[in-house]
Amino acid sequence: MKQLMTIVFVGVGLLNLAPLIGVISADQLQGMYGVPIDSPDLEVLMRHRAILFGIVGGFVLFAAFRPALQGMAATAALVSMLSFILLAVIVGNVGDNVRKVVIADVIGSAALLLVLAVNWLRERRESGGG
Repeated sequence: MKQLMTIVFVGVGLLNLAPLIGVISADQLQGMYGVPIDSPDLEVLMRHRAILFGIVGGFVLFAAFRPALQGMAATAALVSMLSFILLAVIVGNVGDNVRKVVIADVIGSAALLLVLAVNWLRERRESGGG
């Protein structure tokens, strides 16, 4: 189970690190999301967003090897991914590139929730709680 947790945390960490490439340029952002970055304000916001994803991804990746941090890292990743999914559903009619991000976040969230639930059940059983 420990290895599976590590693998899922590494995967979710890398998933969240991927947008960090957008910090390089507006062209990178346009390529990733398929939306025009046509103002300096939008470029700053999107590049900053890339940095924030780098922070979340780095933390999740670090927590893959530090079980004591996994609860906090999972919470950060899940809030990030689930809020993106929710916003995409609320807004609707998103483009193909954003839809791909939604699908990736659904998969990452499901994997993270699954290993956390299995780990919680295992710990509960081992402690005599059920």
